[in-house]
Amino acid sequence: METTYDIAVIGAGPAGMAAAIYTSRANLKTIIFEKGMPGGQIALTSSVENYPGFPEEISGADLAMKFQRQAQQFGAEFSTDEIISINKPIGRPDNLLELKSTDGKYTGKTVIIASGSKPTALGIPGEKEFMGKGVSTCSTCDGALFKDKKVFVIGGGDTAIDESLFLTKFVSSLIVVHRRDKLKASPYLSEKAFKNKKISFIWNTIPVEIKGTEKIEKFVLKNKKTGELSEHAADGIFVFIGHKPNTVFLKDILKLDDTGHIIVDKDMKTRMEGIFAAGDVRSGSMKQISTSAGDGVCAALSAQKYLEA
Repeated sequence: METTYDIAVIGAGPAGMAAAIYTSRANLKTIIFEKGMPGGQIALTSSVENYPGFPEEISGADLAMKFQRQAQQFGAEFSTDEIISINKPIGRPDNLLELKSTDGKYTGKTVIIASGSKPTALGIPGEKEFMGKGVSTCSTCDGALFKDKKVFVIGGGDTAIDESLFLTKFVSSLIVVHRRDKLKASPYLSEKAFKNKKISFIWNTIPVEIKGTEKIEKFVLKNKKTGELSEHAADGIFVFIGHKPNTVFLKDILKLDDTGHIIVDKDMKTRMEGIFAAGDVRSGSMKQISTSAGDGVCAALSAQKYLEA
């Protein structure tokens, strides 16, 4: 027998779980689909210092577990199925949305898309070949593997600098490579990085190639101003240059902006009736835990109003 959910949430990051907390608490039958680790990107964050209610820092994984436990205590179901398509069959009398997964099909009266994003790749020779063999996009996953080693961090935003500070707990030295002449990170994080004796910087420079045999050995960089190439010995390379939204499975049914993010109105409504979007996946997102959670709450309340109508 086909099970129909009032709310189907795609993604268990802050936006998705905040939405599920509200909808399940409102006695709406809710299911959350998450193919990976609950928490999304925050589950890979070493420490969270700016989420309201936690004056003492908390690890991203611990915060994600609290989100999940809260959603479950109100009755939200979790599934590890990966949703690969959503459609509203023409002529279906009940007006339900059909969700196709890698393992089957589901139906929902509404869908909240909170599928988040994935790390942006450098797109240079050697990156794919050495992923997991010295190249990483997760310091909390792999940082301990580089104890007393020399590593490079690519990027200059909050994530790159925050993860660099975490990596200094393990590595002997760390070089931040940034394409500009100053950091994009907040003044607070930047000041901490500048004061850290293990961290140094290479400015106005971009990665060109990663070399090695069984693991990485050399890292080739290019100065943007002079065009000069330089080769550096490296034990590890961590890439933090942004994220791309997980919207490939939605491009044929929803309106996306030129970066692939879902376009929504102030109530998190998409162009398709019954579908809402929240968090990093939506156009205009501030990409913060607090704002993503707020998006999720807004989407949940909008979905509830839609169902009541």
